[in-house]
Amino acid sequence: MSTADRALTLKALHEAPEILQVVNVWDAISAKTIADLPGTKAIATAGHSIAASLGYDDGGMPLDVALAGAKVVVDAVDLPVSADLDDGYDDPGETVRRAIGLGIVGANVEDRNRPFDEAVARVAAITKAALAEGVQFQLNARTDAMRNDTLSREDRIEEAIRRGRAFIDAGAPVVFVPGAVGAGDVRRLVEGLGPGRLTVIGLPGALPAEEYEALGVARISYGPLTQRVALRALRDLGESLYDGGVIPTDTPALN
Repeated sequence: MSTADRALTLKALHEAPEILQVVNVWDAISAKTIADLPGTKAIATAGHSIAASLGYDDGGMPLDVALAGAKVVVDAVDLPVSADLDDGYDDPGETVRRAIGLGIVGANVEDRNRPFDEAVARVAAITKAALAEGVQFQLNARTDAMRNDTLSREDRIEEAIRRGRAFIDAGAPVVFVPGAVGAGDVRRLVEGLGPGRLTVIGLPGALPAEEYEALGVARISYGPLTQRVALRALRDLGESLYDGGVIPTDTPALN
């Protein structure tokens, strides 16, 4: 399947009435493990997890490292891959052009609460670059408005809607609003952005995917939480082995 075709597949998954669940991965073997599940329709990388596995702080990976990490995932699976590209780096349009060249067909790019006009201009630069490559790139334009501690809860929601609408007008297919968990906040955001435009993260305490689907959410991802669950299993196994335990006999050969 060509990069353009994979982008169209991801576009269709975003536009379908069923919510798209993407279980985030961070390397080849985690990608293959998730890709082999019958319910997997697309793959998304977790930038935080890739950074952690390579010894970087979240948001601290150089661009070349971030792209190389995402390329490992692209090469490991035969599914559309959406990458976490932090804030798009110095030139978000060029970053996405390079990503498309690696077979990446979507990305999370965060605004980090930059000034409104600057944030919108960066989204526009991404969509312009993608169109120039002839790919229906699926930008999951992230606004951090819900994490802006200088605003009241009500104002955070309004700012997320204001930015999200502007991102959509600038060409973003979907808008990612981390911090939106409860049904009330999600309902307000869907009303403000329109059905099938909002994407959320399944943090601890989040609703099941089917409940977000009923509210009109397009996509749910799980960010670094998947790696944290895997690392907890590793830690717990290590503790068990140090306490006299053994490797469970039902351990599958997933690697």
